[in-house]
Amino acid sequence: MSKGITSRAEDYSQWYNELVIKADLAENSAVRGCMVIKPYGYAIWERMQAILDKRFKETGHSNAYFPLFIPKSFFSKEAAHVEGFATECAVVTHYRLKNDGTGKIVVDEDAKLEEELIVRPTSETIIWNTYRGWIESYRDLPILVNQWANVVRWEMRTRLFLRTAEFLWQEGHTAHATREEAIEETERMLDVYAEFAEKILAVPVVRGRKTENERFAGALDTYCIEALMQDGKALQAGTSHFLGQNFAKAFDVKFTSKEGKLEHVWATSWGVSTRLMGALIMAHSDDQGLVLPPKLAPIQVVIVPIFKTEEEKAQIDAFVNQLTNELRVNDISVKYDDRDTQRPGFKFAEWELKGVPVRVAVGARDMQNGTVELARRDTQTKETVAQEGLAGTIVQLLDTIQENIYQKALNFRTSHFTEVNSYDEFKEVLEGKGGFISCHWDGTTETEKRVKEETKATIRCIPLDAKEEEGICVFTGKPSSRRVLFAKAY
Repeated sequence: MSKGITSRAEDYSQWYNELVIKADLAENSAVRGCMVIKPYGYAIWERMQAILDKRFKETGHSNAYFPLFIPKSFFSKEAAHVEGFATECAVVTHYRLKNDGTGKIVVDEDAKLEEELIVRPTSETIIWNTYRGWIESYRDLPILVNQWANVVRWEMRTRLFLRTAEFLWQEGHTAHATREEAIEETERMLDVYAEFAEKILAVPVVRGRKTENERFAGALDTYCIEALMQDGKALQAGTSHFLGQNFAKAFDVKFTSKEGKLEHVWATSWGVSTRLMGALIMAHSDDQGLVLPPKLAPIQVVIVPIFKTEEEKAQIDAFVNQLTNELRVNDISVKYDDRDTQRPGFKFAEWELKGVPVRVAVGARDMQNGTVELARRDTQTKETVAQEGLAGTIVQLLDTIQENIYQKALNFRTSHFTEVNSYDEFKEVLEGKGGFISCHWDGTTETEKRVKEETKATIRCIPLDAKEEEGICVFTGKPSSRRVLFAKAY
């Protein structure tokens, strides 16, 4: 098959757009700004969901579901929150259509809602209004709830997976008796995201805190994980927010403490979205197509038979059936591509494009020799190996591929992590190799905004492992006590 994908070096943005479509992950829909996630793309998202959901439940969380529509008045109760989302909200004003008598369908002007409804951009308001009825005493706490849902944020400039008007995500919303418990929860979930990103997505991340200017609307503190893509731009891969008592006060959610005092509840929220699909693609893939870490690949091993006669095919089938059973016992997903409508070369190219980690080719001569050809997607190398013990060989190879993909991404990030001490050096690195730039900042929003206006770089985070270090801000020359990470970002 002809892939016809623009190279990353030629046009990284075009490479990404073409790869998403040609690899059958997603496509633009008839609704402007929205996407159709195709079966292969959704299978990857399902893997992410399943793995994260297991981790959430292991940390004591349960799933629930809350309404898609939120009364407009709810947003007025938390000023910072409504200000943060006001320009992105889709508003429902009417509840009925009618035929205008000429065959056209129009909005029925007599069916106007008494109060407009906001299509969920995030669920803090509707959930905290609900929690008011769930919480009376310290015995009702903590509440540890997660929701898998879709949300709408009205984007004018969209890009498949990275920025769409509607996207899929999970949002955790927890309620606690003390500030300390809420902060502990915020940090715990950040660690869950970081471990998932590094161990499953094979994407190294920096754990950090957002500046006041970049905080989630309505939060006292926002923690994040930041990843670096192959074009040197950063991508926020997950956030966890300490909401303090802001939403509890806005919706009058109080509890009676062990001491008999009436107090407001402490809150957190945290989430990741289908932007992780974009991170997965941009962190690992190459000019030949997707490169998927084995732990996320919907198909981890594809087997392609090469034969001329039905007798040869039957012999290969018997071998493949046994190998498939052995692999599935080890929880390895296998695809036997014995379609007679496509030649082996077409199949090789198709599965390479779709990022299947391991390809097994077996022909009549292989059956005589007791061998197969193993091809690795990550290194694009091939070797001939024995059929005996093949399942164990493949299991070990998948582990090796997972680690190699992570190490490659880590090496790239390391080589694109630069410490600078002057603004000239800052701009030189930013316009050169890009990546994360570690430098001193004077702590003011004004400086943060000025740097963004001049360079389009933003403070991605204040790393949690940042050491106390006296220095001067690269932009203003004012004193600074620690370094922050700047980068251009998606």
